[in-house]
Amino acid sequence: MPQLSDILAGQPLLADGAMGTVLYSRGIFIHRCYDELNLSDPALIMAVHEEYLQAGAQILESNTFGANRFRLARHGLAGRVAEINAAGVRIAREAIAHLQERQPCEAWVAGSVGPLGVRLEPLGKTSLEEARAAFAEQIRALADAGADLLIIETMPALNEAHEALRAAQEAAPHLPIVVMVTVDDESNCLDGSSPQHAATLLTEWGANAVGVNCSTGPSAVLTAVEAMRAATSLPIVAMPNAGLPRAVEGRNIYLCSPEYMASFARKAIACGAQVVGGCCGTTPNHIRAMRSAMRALDGQAHFVEGSATAEPTRETPPAPLGHRSRLGLLIDQGQFVTLVEIVPPKGIDCHREIEAAQMLAQLGVHAINVPDSPRASARMSAQSLCIQIQQHTGIETVLHYTCRDRNVLSIQSDLLGASSIGLRNILCLTGDPPKLGNYPDATAVFDVDSIGLVNLVRSLNRGLDIGANAIGASTNFTIGVAANPGAPDIEHELRRFAFKVEAGAEYAITQPVFDLRLLEEFLKRIEPHRIPVIAGIWPLTSLRNAEFMKNDLRVSMPEEIMLRMALANTPEAAQQEGIRIAQEMLAAVRPYVQGVQISAPFGQAMVAAEVIAGMLPPAPGTKE
Repeated sequence: MPQLSDILAGQPLLADGAMGTVLYSRGIFIHRCYDELNLSDPALIMAVHEEYLQAGAQILESNTFGANRFRLARHGLAGRVAEINAAGVRIAREAIAHLQERQPCEAWVAGSVGPLGVRLEPLGKTSLEEARAAFAEQIRALADAGADLLIIETMPALNEAHEALRAAQEAAPHLPIVVMVTVDDESNCLDGSSPQHAATLLTEWGANAVGVNCSTGPSAVLTAVEAMRAATSLPIVAMPNAGLPRAVEGRNIYLCSPEYMASFARKAIACGAQVVGGCCGTTPNHIRAMRSAMRALDGQAHFVEGSATAEPTRETPPAPLGHRSRLGLLIDQGQFVTLVEIVPPKGIDCHREIEAAQMLAQLGVHAINVPDSPRASARMSAQSLCIQIQQHTGIETVLHYTCRDRNVLSIQSDLLGASSIGLRNILCLTGDPPKLGNYPDATAVFDVDSIGLVNLVRSLNRGLDIGANAIGASTNFTIGVAANPGAPDIEHELRRFAFKVEAGAEYAITQPVFDLRLLEEFLKRIEPHRIPVIAGIWPLTSLRNAEFMKNDLRVSMPEEIMLRMALANTPEAAQQEGIRIAQEMLAAVRPYVQGVQISAPFGQAMVAAEVIAGMLPPAPGTKE
């Protein structure tokens, strides 16, 4: 029989999702014994297994979660434990065999063992010995039927998990054993134990892998996985619900999207999980999205492996930072950088944006930032506007690049093209979700997030594609990232910032700053991972604009600024007050950062120009 170490060899594995959710969606009444369907409707169970395999699952859990004596007794089936469990393993095995007839694949059958559904002593009538006997009866049937491993899952208390583990060790000592607890909103086990304590005890008791499943959704599971990783060296398994169910038109619906589960898979693997999958509410669509996310991570892992083992001649190191672009030179020399953000038009005419860039170049601005469909709005491509600005004005641009709309193949294609036409500065962003934009039903991709994108760009800078193959030359990008000193979850923001720097970020541009105190605190806390920081400055145009920034975008906005904007009693006065506030903020942040990015609110480049006017002499050699 395969050992767990053999099963987990190589890249992280993807388990399947919920069985009951899919069966319920196909009309199986909720009070039916779903485990008994192994006997009465095996074709239906096999069809679900095959859908998960086609979605990319590598571990199939047998349809036996509730196939123990206590739960089956509620349906008059207590005497059919062995028969139902054996059928569950056989059906999963046949599903794998059917797929292997059509295409090469490697997958494993995990015997699923859920909680008994009764209270154990001292809180209940069922003794620990009775519980262990019931688990052993089920596990023996799973093992005899040929399961590759056992997954003891959704354990509400450590004493029940212990009895299940002891039963598995006695009834199937040759099989690898995964034990997963379920946790509450605070990521503690339902008996109050911390995930660290659970991981420590399960390790001492002899589990081969530990983890968390079910629970209230991905967030709680991720927190628990992080805690477990710090407490054990065993493989970690993470299989959350698709959030909590909501009542929609009389049915309980799980609302976590496949994209969110894909994001969870990336984060869980980054935290150290070796197996990810789904529990209640997850479907083949969720698993398919998670598979896509894991393929992207595989590609990133190949970058690292390739850089460590490839022959030196395979890589083409990038030029020194100061030789890649004017922006890179300024950053490398420690000079104060000035950028202005110009948003692409919604149509094909960009003469207004080019004229604005020309004016700003003559003023002495160092580079133009071009957002990539900000707030998920449909606009001219940022790459197109960047190259047109450079061609017509001579000023350098910074290309914002988001992961929202592209898979890793498209990302590589775009970036190779951008480098070949002379774009040298890139700001790596995850991107706003489509629901924020004017086409909320558009499909999001998010193969990678901004951290993965930085890894990918750094690899291209080393002359390696997503498969770690040499491309013959470095793309020579100057790599920037975003930072938010006022993020509501500042600890999460700081962790992500550190990951971005580790991945290869060379400078950062902040979200608009109105509260100098937050910026100062942020700069202090990133000192161990410090890279040059360029502060974002947004000239407010009205009280309504300030309220939008504060309430919709969650930008920290001091009451003093809100009052100043409220006292401006005409649109013209409000705009001038916004400019004065931006100028004051620019002067205040200058001692702390290496540059500023001034936004042109609502396309008003003259407002940005007025904020920055007089700060630098006209740039020599700009085209008229």
